[in-house]
Amino acid sequence: MSRRHAMIVAIGLFASASALAQSETTGQAGPKPATAAGTVPAAANPAHAAAPKAATSSPTSTAESRSAAALAMTHEPTFDEGSAQRIKDAALSYSDLAVRGGWPTIPADAKFALGVQGANDDLLRKRLIVSGDLAADKASGAFDQDLADAVKRFQARHGLAPTGMMTPRTLAAMNVPVQKRIRQLEASLERLENMNFGFGQRYVVVNIPAAFAEAVENDVVVRRYRVIVGKTEKPSPTLTAQITGVVLNPTWTVPSSIAKTEISAHMRKDPTYLSRMHMEVLDAHDNPVDPHAVDWSGMHTPNFTVRQQNGTFNALGAVKIDMPNSYSVYMHDTNQRNLFSDDYRFDSHACSRVDNVRDLAAWLLKDQPKWSRAAIDAEIATGQHLEVAMAKKVPVAWIYLTAWMTKDQTVQFRNDVYNQDEQLLEATAEEAAFFGNAANHPLTAHMTR
Repeated sequence: MSRRHAMIVAIGLFASASALAQSETTGQAGPKPATAAGTVPAAANPAHAAAPKAATSSPTSTAESRSAAALAMTHEPTFDEGSAQRIKDAALSYSDLAVRGGWPTIPADAKFALGVQGANDDLLRKRLIVSGDLAADKASGAFDQDLADAVKRFQARHGLAPTGMMTPRTLAAMNVPVQKRIRQLEASLERLENMNFGFGQRYVVVNIPAAFAEAVENDVVVRRYRVIVGKTEKPSPTLTAQITGVVLNPTWTVPSSIAKTEISAHMRKDPTYLSRMHMEVLDAHDNPVDPHAVDWSGMHTPNFTVRQQNGTFNALGAVKIDMPNSYSVYMHDTNQRNLFSDDYRFDSHACSRVDNVRDLAAWLLKDQPKWSRAAIDAEIATGQHLEVAMAKKVPVAWIYLTAWMTKDQTVQFRNDVYNQDEQLLEATAEEAAFFGNAANHPLTAHMTR
């Protein structure tokens, strides 16, 4: 653990302890990240920004409309070369807020309705003023449009549909203690300090907790897409890699773990499953194997390969993005595009399914004039498998940030879907304790130098 991060952790722990010793205060200035000179820029207060428009999906939404709505929310990258410093600034600011009492808790049974006076309207206003989502001079009054806009700002910063209505998920996010938000910032900082990512003029980022992918060019997000990432029991890994090519009409080589469990289970119940799914069994030399000669008991690691032919039925859809890495994961299309309309998008086997992936493919291949979006669509329509190598590789990072601050000084939070934040911080604390003790031991003092 770096000295800089150790300082942040110490401040966060001090702030948490101090906050518990003090009574909660409300109506104070929200957490505004300090600049290097220790001043607080006015732009840090989300109350000065226009309320975001709702970007919810409807039954008639399309991949294009969903990605356009996602991009319209902000062009600020989740991850760039200044991310670690900004997260550090946000952690210091929230630690200061914790010392001053944090924010009030909204009762779980509180009722709110636009244009209707409610018993907890002023309390909600105080909560939003503390976090900078509502201007300080709006401290009292019924639930009006100003308050609804403040709720929208809060929702947008927490990955919720900006409806302006106090939904159960919105209320739950508001009642997360400031100490937990500090821990999220600390965990995010720790992750970034241990990353070595080569930012290029163009790069791609998948933030797993947010379930979004960003295509960044010249430090600006030019594309943003909904993604479906790993289930909690099959989480997507964090990694850095290079995108090397785009595969049109890909085949799918089923991972051995899926073949052993899921495919085997299907075959035990229905011996026609493979043929119905356009799958074939291959030996080590890619020669066809009779499925009826295979042991589908699931008791042993498969000594064969299951491959699904390309087509509309293929699990990878029409596009696969190659990005060689030690986890053997990649980004791809899907034949279940209805899943992109869901807010909860943690449903894959660790790979990342990308909404509007043909648009991403066209952006990746933009330096190769032959591969315009129209050309990509036309090639897919032929049904022929084709691998297109990148003329210039594009860096890609899959990151796990539950808290970050963008360049416009908006602090964002997401749920810790894989419950990794506390695990990381506990491991970091144990490491710090070990080296702290080692520094005082004559036999291990050299390890800390």
